[in-house]
Amino acid sequence: MSAVVANTRRAKCDSATVWARVARSIAGAKAGLQRFAGDGSGDVAVLFALMTIVMCLFMGAAIDVGRWLHARQQTRSAVDAAVLAGARALQLDGSNLSGAVAAAQNFYVENTKTRMTLLSDSITFKAADNSTAFTAEGNAYIETPILGLANVTKLPLLATAGTDYSKAVLAVGGNAELSLEISLMLDISGSMSGSKLDDMKAAAKDLVDIVVWQDQSSYTSKVAIAPFSTDIAVPSSMRNSVRGTGLPASKSLSYSCTTKGKKGTCSATYYLSPCVVERTGANKYSDAAPGSGNYVMARYTSNGTCSQPSTAEVMPLSSDKAALKTMIDNLPLAASTAGHLGTAWAWYLISPNWASVFPAASQPAAYGTTSLQKIAILMTDGEYNTQYDANGVKTGSTGAGSAANGSSVVQAKALCDGMKGQGITVYTVGFDLGGNQTAIDTLEYCATNPGTFYNADDGEELKQAFRDIALKLSSLYLSK
Repeated sequence: MSAVVANTRRAKCDSATVWARVARSIAGAKAGLQRFAGDGSGDVAVLFALMTIVMCLFMGAAIDVGRWLHARQQTRSAVDAAVLAGARALQLDGSNLSGAVAAAQNFYVENTKTRMTLLSDSITFKAADNSTAFTAEGNAYIETPILGLANVTKLPLLATAGTDYSKAVLAVGGNAELSLEISLMLDISGSMSGSKLDDMKAAAKDLVDIVVWQDQSSYTSKVAIAPFSTDIAVPSSMRNSVRGTGLPASKSLSYSCTTKGKKGTCSATYYLSPCVVERTGANKYSDAAPGSGNYVMARYTSNGTCSQPSTAEVMPLSSDKAALKTMIDNLPLAASTAGHLGTAWAWYLISPNWASVFPAASQPAAYGTTSLQKIAILMTDGEYNTQYDANGVKTGSTGAGSAANGSSVVQAKALCDGMKGQGITVYTVGFDLGGNQTAIDTLEYCATNPGTFYNADDGEELKQAFRDIALKLSSLYLSK
């Protein structure tokens, strides 16, 4: 008996030897208990031996738990880093989903190289929420030799209920503590016929889904829409503020003509339409508030109607996602491509100088407002080719004069210079431009930098371009 007690006293419960010794101690204890059962003289020694064994078991279990906690911390940190890496890769190139998954997996592997050997690790990564988030799934398990004596042979490193599964969300605005004012110029000219118009609608609605969030209480995200073709349609409530009042109902334009072989003077009559076109004067390329000397010209047409129907009226800033998407869905095809008009209104809709024109909820914030980004997205499928004379009549029409402000391309570039000068970030998107170098050059010029110009060849690329823009406006945060 004394030998057993002595051996027990010499047992060292240090972490380097405890796993092997506990197993031997339990086996020895079983035999010793049988011998000591009838020997009352060794009661104290027996109790001491049993307490020592129990203490060793507890210390061994503590070692198992310590190993588990250390591995769990490493794993959770590695998963957090991985989902952020995957989401960032998705943010930079939303078309390369497999590349984003690979980036996440690589980050996870690199951050677990020093982790102790596990029984298994099935943690993988994937995009979620329509590719606006990145998350982990699966689990990893560590072996527990000491707890195994109590039939707990392994422990999971992530909670099996899923509460530990990190999720990196592409936070647009609210969650990123940033407000957004986005104007979206959409080309509805005749060349957008067929599937192109549907493709554009799908891409624009996808962007709205991403950039407009539900909770607008702290940070707001608002989108304005500027459809354009030959002219711009404005709501009747804004019309007088934009173009002034007291406009003539018609204009008679004289021009040289030949009648029955004789040269003479003829006239053509044009009538006031509900639409507007360019602005002339010193502020023609600025966002100065409309008013005396700064009004936008009304368009005059041969029948008093304009190319843009009421379903294509400009829509001021709104956070009503359903209304924005309904407006996009109802966009019709119109006529030619006066891209400078769309460019001007993409600016006006987010310009604080135009705030008085719009309803209170749609008024743009001041330039330089803290935690606010102003974004203009200019989309077209062709070369800008329509401009107006000083009477608001389209050049090339019977009796019309020369372009009051030069070509549509020249005007668009000047307006883009003005926008960028006010700190507005300009994204440009060409759609099925083919080899039209003039259109490409215009969009490249207007873009804030080469990274904000997109040239989409088809509907899928157009949707990807819009999505990429939306994701570039996003920040990343871990929701779990």
